[in-house]
Amino acid sequence: MKAKHQILFLFVILSSLAASGQERLRRDQSFLGIHFDFHAGATDKNIGANTTPEMVGTILDMVHPDYIQVDCKGHPGYSSYPTEVGNPAPGLVTDPLAVWRKVTADRGVGLYMHYSGVWDARAVELHPDWAVKDLAGNPSDRITSVFGPYVDKLLIPQLKELAGKYKVDGMWVDGECWATTLDYGEKAVRLFKEETGFDAPRSPQEPHWFEWKQFCREAYKKYLRHYIAAVKSEYPDFQICSNWAYTHHMSEPVSASVDFLSGDYSSTNSLNSARVAARYLAWQGVPWDLMAWSFALTDGAHLQKPSIQLIREAAVTLSQGGGFQAYYTQNRDGSLNLDKLKSMADVAVFARARQPYCHHSVSVPQVAVLVSTYDYQHRNDALFPNATGGVTGVLNCLLEAQYSVDLVGEATLLPDMSRFPLIVVPECETLSEVFRDDLLEYVKAGGSLLVVGAGMSGFFSKASGIGLKESEWFSAALGDGKIGFIPTEIAGDYESGKGSDGIRAKVNMLVNELFPEPMVEVASSPYVDVSLRTLNGKLQVHLVNTSGDHRNTPILESIDPVKDIEVSLRLPEKPSRIVCQPEGKDLKFKYKDGKATFKLPSLEIYDIIEVE
Repeated sequence: MKAKHQILFLFVILSSLAASGQERLRRDQSFLGIHFDFHAGATDKNIGANTTPEMVGTILDMVHPDYIQVDCKGHPGYSSYPTEVGNPAPGLVTDPLAVWRKVTADRGVGLYMHYSGVWDARAVELHPDWAVKDLAGNPSDRITSVFGPYVDKLLIPQLKELAGKYKVDGMWVDGECWATTLDYGEKAVRLFKEETGFDAPRSPQEPHWFEWKQFCREAYKKYLRHYIAAVKSEYPDFQICSNWAYTHHMSEPVSASVDFLSGDYSSTNSLNSARVAARYLAWQGVPWDLMAWSFALTDGAHLQKPSIQLIREAAVTLSQGGGFQAYYTQNRDGSLNLDKLKSMADVAVFARARQPYCHHSVSVPQVAVLVSTYDYQHRNDALFPNATGGVTGVLNCLLEAQYSVDLVGEATLLPDMSRFPLIVVPECETLSEVFRDDLLEYVKAGGSLLVVGAGMSGFFSKASGIGLKESEWFSAALGDGKIGFIPTEIAGDYESGKGSDGIRAKVNMLVNELFPEPMVEVASSPYVDVSLRTLNGKLQVHLVNTSGDHRNTPILESIDPVKDIEVSLRLPEKPSRIVCQPEGKDLKFKYKDGKATFKLPSLEIYDIIEVE
């Protein structure tokens, strides 16, 4: 069998290189992709038997993606190709990866690998000393230690094999930051003691808990930098992403040479998941895309999403300038159910029509909601949690009041806070006093600040000298600017639907005091996300229809259009045209007192208004 694999591999790769005349887009140029994985296991049979050039070609003909991501090693740790350096799945009968590479190379389509990194059950089964250890010293049965030899013994050799032997374009490394845990192995504890002089604490109640968390977080980042540098030393064009690194799961400045950022948002309540992820990634300064699940995972069942639902999930990401991909499961032999891909073909038509008007667009700063690095690092005991405190509820409230909102960290704000007319501090548990004082200086210089939550309101009230009025919402002058207080928690109630309309109305009244002249104003139902952006020198208003019970309903068979949307833009001079894209339809408008006003009769899913 090994000889047959080698003969097939040589034939496929040599013929692919000879035939390929099309240059593949790099990830920063790419817009649309498809992700496949099946996390091959020990009991899967006939892997590769039905992965044919015809199957791969049909996928490319249906969707015309810029790239494909396909499984090569999932969380169980078995590789779905005949690796010579890792742990091949016992059920392999041929080399499916060679087929994927030949067809995609022939067609000028990028090929990226889904590879489970820190999470590798087979590696720790064979090498228990590679595993992370818990408080009792027990090795994990699935998670490797970022302090251990796994990275040098398995991960780096296998990435080099994929880059060198198979000529794949890059990696989407799964099971990384979000799978990394506190490590009580001998090496980790010893290094912490050597570096800090402290014994590793065993609970949050013991001294130096924060330092211990930060030490383990930094160890993951060192691991990431190490393997990127090692692979790129031989294959500098190989492109690497670590799933969810430097996103809202890990809300901090990018400190590793990743080529792109990415993540797969929730399979249910996906619209809200995408709202948060996209708005944070858009400010991280690295090319990015997001992945929707093509199905809703509910009670263990895979419910395939209709095209219209997946299209709307794509729209949320595209409206923030990012690329989009969707995840479809592979059969247990690694082949594909092509009927499922019909929805992705519909997404592709929709997205490609809008690509010239959205890809790599840039935000026009209006409202910034803080996603605090300081707060996430202090409040969470998980190292890289999917936890944004009150951010999601506050963000959705502002979006459904029709404000154009970005999510940013301290490092993004600090170089020039004045870019944002309004900054919102949501329900953080803690902020640094230095950053708090920087925000107050921003207000004194003419900015507007809104503080949400009892704890944060008290924190800013004390420092600013502005007395709180029990639970009353109010704004007050501070220097040349204003600061507003909502001294109660609102995010949870807003997300659960408890009085959402009333909360939004009160928030809107207070925001209007702090930010009375936003550049864009939209009058419609709450179910239109508004994003003010620029692309190719043109001002744009991106409008996404968010109607429907997407919070609680896993499958949406239809989405009602939003009717009669009135838009006003504050502009220094009268525009020559206002055009609705991608239809290229001119919109009639009035210009008076520095405002251009027009109506959009109906918003089906996602339109882009361009100002010329």
